[in-house]
Amino acid sequence: MAVEGPSHAARVLLLAAVALVGLNLRPFITGIGPLVDDIGAQTGLDLKGISLLTLVPMALMGVVAFAGPFLQARVGARRSVIASLFVLAAGSLLRLFATTGWQMVGTAALLGLGVAVIQAVFPGIVKKQFPNHVGVVMGLYSATLVGGGALGAQAAPLIASATGDWHFGLAWMAIPAVLALLLAAYTLPRDRTAPRGGINAMAMLGRPRLWLLMACFGLVNGGYSTVVAWLAPFYREHGWSAAASGSLLAIMAVFQGLAALLLPMLARGKDLRPWLWLTLAMQAVGFVALAFRPEAAPYALAMLLGSGLGGCFALSMIAALDHLPDPAEAGALSALMQGGGFLITAFPPWIVAALHDATGSFVAGWLLHLGAVLVVAALYWRVSPASYAEAMSAPIPRGHNAGSPETVSITAFRQVRQDADESI
Repeated sequence: MAVEGPSHAARVLLLAAVALVGLNLRPFITGIGPLVDDIGAQTGLDLKGISLLTLVPMALMGVVAFAGPFLQARVGARRSVIASLFVLAAGSLLRLFATTGWQMVGTAALLGLGVAVIQAVFPGIVKKQFPNHVGVVMGLYSATLVGGGALGAQAAPLIASATGDWHFGLAWMAIPAVLALLLAAYTLPRDRTAPRGGINAMAMLGRPRLWLLMACFGLVNGGYSTVVAWLAPFYREHGWSAAASGSLLAIMAVFQGLAALLLPMLARGKDLRPWLWLTLAMQAVGFVALAFRPEAAPYALAMLLGSGLGGCFALSMIAALDHLPDPAEAGALSALMQGGGFLITAFPPWIVAALHDATGSFVAGWLLHLGAVLVVAALYWRVSPASYAEAMSAPIPRGHNAGSPETVSITAFRQVRQDADESI
């Protein structure tokens, strides 16, 4: 499909592909929590072992994201996405036959690898195909990503109960992965030859702003990884059933999706920080409630916490993309931010499991994430639009084309950002 002048129908199909791809990126993680008891009983995994089913995929999302610039330049974004969707379908199907803990961890690694590649290249696709509507389309992508988490949390225990086998509660996720693969193969534009040498990721890693964005992204999403791993077991400890705790996790994920979709539409100004602080305040209230009053209003708590996590995820991605107008450079920045961020994100579920073993409660874990939210709120003070140009002002070398006309000046950056804001 040609990028220039696509038809309305082609644009709608491309948006559908964005949504369906996003829908496949979280169900395999959120489906675990409601089935912890069944999985542990058959595979012998304890809480720390179960936490590996979240830690391993998140760690891979971090490590592989650093290869994002290489994948875009040498493999191609379209080919990377299609191959990764095949891996997702295969990994989900293999869970039908997993009977040991290490087999489950192996499928988690396979699924994490597929998601990692997609997350590394997909923001660049959005930036390139929808340059004047990045916020809205990234909101759609983020909304369906966390909405897929709601689907996994709700469907996994229901399908497991209906079939009498927890394996089916996880293996069904191969179906939407196949559908996404077919739609992506049909709609995503063909890969073009990248500039020789590609983006110099090492030069970009030398920028302090990237490390700040990594820290913020990782600490916030560490809260997400802990919640999807332990919210359902937390309420199981309070006497809730698997289906009820799964429903609570699904409600949280639904509000994640709504916030991820709506907040980027509302936050049309150049400065995203007030909106980011709003989402962080929601998270802070949610973690305080989990620590001290979890039974007071659990559904309202889940809605508030989900809105904070989902909105912050989407706005963080947009803030990273806004730093650079060139799609390849912005995609590389996003990929590297996710790389370091997801490495941070991988470990909180295991840390919270260890704290649970030491204290007999999840309270210390919830307070740990409250502290992380306060740290991120302070760090985001530095991420003002006025600082974007200065923070990214040094040209990013592109191999032998470091002096090419593709290097964007500060003036051009500001003009492109202004044009994008006015067109949304």
